[in-house]
Amino acid sequence: MAEAPDIQRVLFEHLHTPSSSFSIGSFGAIAEFHRRGDEPLVLDDREGLTVATERGGLKIELVEGVSPLAYETLSGRRDRWQHGVIFCLPKAQATSSQRDVLTELGPDEEAIRPEDRGAILFDMGLAARNIDFCVRTSDAALLDVLRQGAGRPLFAHGNPAGGAIVEASPHRIAISKLGRAEVYQAIGKVKTPEGPHTHVLPKFLKSGRTHSANIPVPRGQLPCLSLYPAHPLYDGLGQETPFEPGYLASFEALLDHWGAPEYRAEKARVVQAVRRGQDAQVYELPRSRLGRTGLRVALRQLKQLDGDTSALRQWRDRLDAPQARRASKTAA
Repeated sequence: MAEAPDIQRVLFEHLHTPSSSFSIGSFGAIAEFHRRGDEPLVLDDREGLTVATERGGLKIELVEGVSPLAYETLSGRRDRWQHGVIFCLPKAQATSSQRDVLTELGPDEEAIRPEDRGAILFDMGLAARNIDFCVRTSDAALLDVLRQGAGRPLFAHGNPAGGAIVEASPHRIAISKLGRAEVYQAIGKVKTPEGPHTHVLPKFLKSGRTHSANIPVPRGQLPCLSLYPAHPLYDGLGQETPFEPGYLASFEALLDHWGAPEYRAEKARVVQAVRRGQDAQVYELPRSRLGRTGLRVALRQLKQLDGDTSALRQWRDRLDAPQARRASKTAA
């Protein structure tokens, strides 16, 4: 196996690749950074892994102990999958302030753009374990409303701050121990806007989780930053595109070094079995959820790489069709 890639180099390359995107968030509160190919950077601090456009910015601060995890998950769309790289820290190092009421923090001296450093930062009090989710404003009217609501949960009955935030669309900032993502463009009240945006979903926040159960974050770690390299079947807006094998190969290189060993082993095992003509009926199913995900993702990727052959259809019908998935879960 080739030498493992340098984390800083990988992040730098993807920061300067518009087809890649990033996020900092928790389960139910997230800030995402996206950039169009024709969208210029208005700030580019190459030493500090910091970039900004007119619509948002990202500042990455690497620290000792960071651990990357490349992963793939199953998509709800037939024959599709998702992928990403999540950067984690040990819980003791990654834990946020976990404020549970709207709290004024003062001028945001750590703002990415110099012109934003006099604006006032408020922690929204979402109590996420791995991030502080904040808003920032210098608007006098909004400041008055936020100060009225400070000291109370944002979504408490009668707190005017929540509605005011949605209406005024101040800057939203997600801060972790690996950096911050800032969103300047307005909140999408009808649909998610293209480019940098945020989601705050109180129902999901109540779970207390930091990430989707589909992402195998190691025990004792918390996610602090996510990278989404270009996908071989989707563009940056999530629209389907013709298969691009180069994007799959690029992600496989990250998976080879940063993926869970059990997941990588199962993918390699099923690819070898299919390509050498083994009968799907005698294939020994993986026992773990992670292994079963690897099996199914591998079959979906083989369809793109090798074509939808009759032999592969037999494998997919047995192991990745809806009835086959129900049967494998029951057997497990």
